[in-house]
Amino acid sequence: MFNYLNPDQLIQAFGLMGIIITLFAESGTFLGFILPGDSLLFIAGILASQGDLPLLPLLIFGSIAAILGDQAGYWFGRKVGPALFRQEESFLFHKDRLEQARIFYDKYGILTIILARFVAYARTFAPMLAGVGKMNYRTFTLFNIIGGILWVCSITLVGYWLGHLFPDIGDYVFELIVVVIAFSILPAIVEAIRRTIKGRR
Repeated sequence: MFNYLNPDQLIQAFGLMGIIITLFAESGTFLGFILPGDSLLFIAGILASQGDLPLLPLLIFGSIAAILGDQAGYWFGRKVGPALFRQEESFLFHKDRLEQARIFYDKYGILTIILARFVAYARTFAPMLAGVGKMNYRTFTLFNIIGGILWVCSITLVGYWLGHLFPDIGDYVFELIVVVIAFSILPAIVEAIRRTIKGRR
């Protein structure tokens, strides 16, 4: 059964185009937080090392898709964002996700646009919060370009390097996906523990 949240199946079914669409949607749409951006890039890098995907187009078009996704997220936040904070909780909308991203944003400031790329929930909501807060558009765009390129190239090239170093690593796709996802949500877990400890003092 096809699972669109499984990076390996997604790549096999839709190839480079599927990767590009997913990278855009993850940061450019409100429901992007459910998409497997980190693990998708990592697995794509491994497949590129085995000749199943073209590396250079993957890096170039993947970066462009990530950058454009954040741009769309920014304008969504600027035009629609304020209404989200007044919306009631629903199956699709949870204020705690926006609140987590806001805390991340407050902690790291402008650098959030770069750092949030490597944190699952923040990657989706940080550009929207930048739009809500009406961050200077040129400043946002500059940091967005830097962050998008760093994120796509670093994770993809790590997968590419490991694929060359360990030719049989593709046999452990599920285990690798679990590790990548764990690292991407680790900052959220650490922050939640820190806030819990602080609240008990």
